[in-house]
Amino acid sequence: MFVDQVKVYVKGGDGGNGAVSYRREKYVPLGGPAGGDGGRGGDVVFVVDEGLRTLVDFRYQRHFKAPRGEHGRNKSQHGAGAEDMLVRVPPGTTVVDADTGEVIADLVEHGQRGIIAKGGRGGRGNTRFATSANPAPEIAENGEPGQERNITLELKLIADVGLVGYPSVGKSTLLASVTAARPKIAAYHFTTLKPNLGAVDLGERSFVLADLPGLIEGAHEGVGLGHQFLRHVERTRLIIHVIDMAGTEGRDPYEDYLSINQELKLYNIRLEERPQIIAANKMDLPEAEENLNRFRELVPNVPIYSISAATNQGVKELMYAVAEKLETLPLKPVIEEVAEVEARVVFKAEPEAAEFEITRDSEGVFIVSGEKIEKLARMTNLNSYDSIQRFSRIMRSMGIDDALRKRGAKDGDTVHIGDFEFDFVE
Repeated sequence: MFVDQVKVYVKGGDGGNGAVSYRREKYVPLGGPAGGDGGRGGDVVFVVDEGLRTLVDFRYQRHFKAPRGEHGRNKSQHGAGAEDMLVRVPPGTTVVDADTGEVIADLVEHGQRGIIAKGGRGGRGNTRFATSANPAPEIAENGEPGQERNITLELKLIADVGLVGYPSVGKSTLLASVTAARPKIAAYHFTTLKPNLGAVDLGERSFVLADLPGLIEGAHEGVGLGHQFLRHVERTRLIIHVIDMAGTEGRDPYEDYLSINQELKLYNIRLEERPQIIAANKMDLPEAEENLNRFRELVPNVPIYSISAATNQGVKELMYAVAEKLETLPLKPVIEEVAEVEARVVFKAEPEAAEFEITRDSEGVFIVSGEKIEKLARMTNLNSYDSIQRFSRIMRSMGIDDALRKRGAKDGDTVHIGDFEFDFVE
């Protein structure tokens, strides 16, 4: 089974909770706080394994959650950080955030790693909150929640050369004639439903050749096998454009050439600049020679090789020309631009207009939303009076209390922050 696109859910491990503890030792009557910090949650890390070729394993496991960090302990002992969750993926895997469309990682080399979901930091123990005014605080933080993401994995085959062209122009026949690959070949459209790879061995030189499903008009919009095919062309260093020069299906070879290149350009404008060699196929059939002469006049600046994949005519010369061209091109496959990973933001108490938003639902409940305040609520131990007081002070410093009053909040009104519910108190 060939699988080249799947959607999965990943979550970094939550940080361990900080501890509230005090020294209880003989002859130390005022030992003070001794609660340790929680440990860091594990990251979800994707690792390239060159032994994998498809994403089929992700069809059976679609949720990946890293372990949480250990909780802090007494005697100021910090909890241990959790181990990262390592997930193996095949070379050529692109990881895209399903909600934003940003490319998180483009993994192409064996052993390459990408952090897909970060674990949360451990909560601070009460040792961290001791001050001269409050030398024995009962405040400790819960661990920071791990990052959650819905992601799309796309596998783009890493091949040196890709065969492109309309269905039934002879791509699979050409692959079978120059490699040990045995793709399905038949006289109907879309015989090739999945990419096929083969290694071309020319003695001192060799390269990987990919036979990709045929293109039709509208492929850049997903028509036919559009996106499933075009995804793999992006990785190739060189394109062999196979054209039915005999026009056996009633199409004009030159129009085929223009249409295919237009589809490549519309899908990804960078493909317009990808080096191309034209394989004028089916030259053993009538009218092919006449069509080729006209084609050469219309396309003067692209290398054209006359071949017949069925009889092997000119195929060897084409492969040597491809090998020579590859020697002039960069070795590394084309890599996607990866979005910059934002550094973890530590909560700041300074009020900013964009830090939160207040809305009101149909039942009159005030809903306060914002990444920082919601994270703070999750990290606050609501079973501790001191922790709740600290949470209230930060809300006031952010301006949330004043903003609620301006929206009409009165004593006893219900306020939602994340998963928590509070009564507004004047």
